[in-house]
Amino acid sequence: MKEIVSSLTLCPLFKSMSKKNIEDILNSVDYKIKPFNKGQLIAVEGDDCLNIGIILDGSVEIKKIFASGRSITVASLKKGNIFGEVIIFSDIRKYPSTITAFTETKIMFISVDDVIKLCNSNKKFLFNFISLLSNRILMLNEKITIISQKSIRQKISLLLLEEFKKNKSLILELPLSRKDLAEYLGIPRPSLSREMIKMKNEGIIDFKKNTIKILNLSELENSLIE
Repeated sequence: MKEIVSSLTLCPLFKSMSKKNIEDILNSVDYKIKPFNKGQLIAVEGDDCLNIGIILDGSVEIKKIFASGRSITVASLKKGNIFGEVIIFSDIRKYPSTITAFTETKIMFISVDDVIKLCNSNKKFLFNFISLLSNRILMLNEKITIISQKSIRQKISLLLLEEFKKNKSLILELPLSRKDLAEYLGIPRPSLSREMIKMKNEGIIDFKKNTIKILNLSELENSLIE
């Protein structure tokens, strides 16, 4: 139990809760914990989603797989992250993407009925759940705004400006590989690399692996109004 509670302290649903509070919550619901091997399917697109999943250990990838066999990574989740929280209260209640264990993974599943029970009985849990959904909406709105930009440079510039605003630093550590960043922006990876090299040569940014340094903030802003 101690190991489970320790993992849940990283989960936003249990934010600002003591370990004793978390343990009391666990004792009040009929949760299930399932282990998954690396590469094992956790859920397939179209499967019923009647639980939220909390990653206790390991990591998972959420992918959109097309009929051609091609796939894109929608998100990568790690210990403490959650999936299914947006779906369980929707009218459809079907997984929109496929979820696979990226490493040896352990997941806690809590049913929709128990989530409702906890929201009714624990104000802090309810507040955290609503905050989680609100943050998801804000992140989705931000992504839509970024990928709706006309040019590749505008997409890159807006993403970097948003990260600068959040971190208040000209040096940005992006938690995405170049491949994941290209998929996030909805552009081919070679096109992303070419544009970033152009921006580097023009003295707008510098980069090494996932670290990007903004050299000319005003030029990033100017690219959005071209």
